Amino acid sequence: MCSLYAFTGAAITASVIFSLLLFLSIHDKFLMQILFGSLAVIFELGKFFAWYEFGERVARKAFHAALVALGFYCILAIISIGGSIGGINSATNVAQQYVDQRDNKVNAINFQISAIDDEIALNNKAADKYLELQMISLGVTRIQKENQILRAKQTQLRIKRDSVPVSEKGSVISLIASLAKILNTTTENAQSWLVIFLSVLLDIFAAFFVGLIGEELRFRHSINRKKQQEKEQEKADKAEHLRLLATQNHIEIDAPAQLENQSLLIKKQMSVKSSTILQAAQEQDLKCSKKYIAEILQLSIDEIDRAFEEFLFFDIVERKRNNHLRWITPADVA
Repeated sequence: MCSLYAFTGAAITASVIFSLLLFLSIHDKFLMQILFGSLAVIFELGKFFAWYEFGERVARKAFHAALVALGFYCILAIISIGGSIGGINSATNVAQQYVDQRDNKVNAINFQISAIDDEIALNNKAADKYLELQMISLGVTRIQKENQILRAKQTQLRIKRDSVPVSEKGSVISLIASLAKILNTTTENAQSWLVIFLSVLLDIFAAFFVGLIGEELRFRHSINRKKQQEKEQEKADKAEHLRLLATQNHIEIDAPAQLENQSLLIKKQMSVKSSTILQAAQEQDLKCSKKYIAEILQLSIDEIDRAFEEFLFFDIVERKRNNHLRWITPADVA
């Protein structure tokens, strides 16, 4: 059950975050961002509450009310999916920006390397002219030194280009590029379809787990209600048993429940009313108090007094020195 709550919380949190990415970008002012962010959270939580309520009403077979809840859910789900699409699209655009920045750096370095190649080529042409004019010591030597410096600079640029870090977001862009190739479409269209798919999948995933939680709670409630009904039925059976006992003229009874030793059990004959009171006191393990027994069994004090007179006569209770009554225990009989 904990894992179910964890998955549900993660899905709802992700959905809320993606919606926040879109709603917070609507306005730059902090107060407006708070308002739009609160609106996004209300939409998201309201959507899942509507879905939970839909399951509850279906379980109660209130189908008209269930349709109303489903309508609210559909409206909020459309808003939520739109927010998620905007949020995920914003995240993928940020990833594309990282890739573009790296590509721009690499292209700039490649341009510098190409410019150096052009400069070296011009120097080589100049060296050829000097060779034709037989001015080797005057021009060729100087040009060779310049070319060496340019090639060293070119080597440094290549090292710098190769050391440019690969974007951590490149995996998402690679996925989009692969989808575009598979679907035979542009990268922008592939990105749009991917964003829509992820948004809908996230919403379905969260709604599924919210429904599971609702089913679990309804199941627990039904189990508890069944146990409560069993307890009530047990009480009703006891009351019916006492009523049947009261219909007999005489009842053969045992001593109080405290007398566990079977050899000490005594059988007496007493009035039906008194025996019924004694039976109820034994079954409910009531303390030996007239007022307490009268309150529990909802009887008058006169009826309890007459019953206790018989209890005293049949040695079921005894009167202590302080005039209080108590049940006779096995130790007393022994």
